[in-house]
Amino acid sequence: MEKLLTDLILENKEKSYRLAFSYVRNEEDALDVIQESIYKALKKVHTLDNPQALKSWFLRIVVNTSLDLLRKRKKEVIVDDDTLEFVSPNSNDTYEDVDLKKQLNELPLKYRTVIILKFFEDLKLREIAEILQESESTIKSRLYRGLKMMQVQMSHDFIEEEVK
Repeated sequence: MEKLLTDLILENKEKSYRLAFSYVRNEEDALDVIQESIYKALKKVHTLDNPQALKSWFLRIVVNTSLDLLRKRKKEVIVDDDTLEFVSPNSNDTYEDVDLKKQLNELPLKYRTVIILKFFEDLKLREIAEILQESESTIKSRLYRGLKMMQVQMSHDFIEEEVK
């Protein structure tokens, strides 16, 4: 089973990285997530009963490890001149102001995740449901709700631009 996992990781290294990056939004953290995910997977691969679920199992580890990092970051405290200040994750990140990225980043995480897995990672709804451990109908609802939210926001932004 370890050999299958190793092959899967090597075959899907770019996809796994992109998935981690879509959550943590910086290269170093994404690489840390991948490294930690590989470690966790190698440590627990013997507990997996179904080798056909290996890919979704590993991607679920990547998603959960990414979420763990984000939760940890939310709790980070910076000490500066004897004052405590809570810092939100990604507050110093800068990105190109691309409409699609902007719209995705404004979506709640549960919708953004489904859209990224569907359109950027080219996964089927069934695979996304396995990774996120949700029903397929829940994933489908989140996908359409997220797309609708993006459509409404893009329409609103377009109207604002036309008014200017």
